[in-house]
Amino acid sequence: MTRLKLSDITDGKPVKLTIEIPARLHRRLVEYGVVLNGGVSEGAPEPAALIPPMIERFVASDRDFAKARRRTHASSSR
Repeated sequence: MTRLKLSDITDGKPVKLTIEIPARLHRRLVEYGVVLNGGVSEGAPEPAALIPPMIERFVASDRDFAKARRRTHASSSR
């Protein structure tokens, strides 16, 4: 089985955000949703449902961001 980085799409309280993405990225996200759905296009998650958890995972795994965030919180709590 393919091990994808994105596995859990949770529902939370949404904040509306409108973005434009290149058509090629949209096609890749559609394909990702199909793979995530076991290769079946019917019922596959839409790109709009994939983007938030992808960004969340990216931010959570960014070590430099985490270090900078810790430095910012440490200096602001003094």
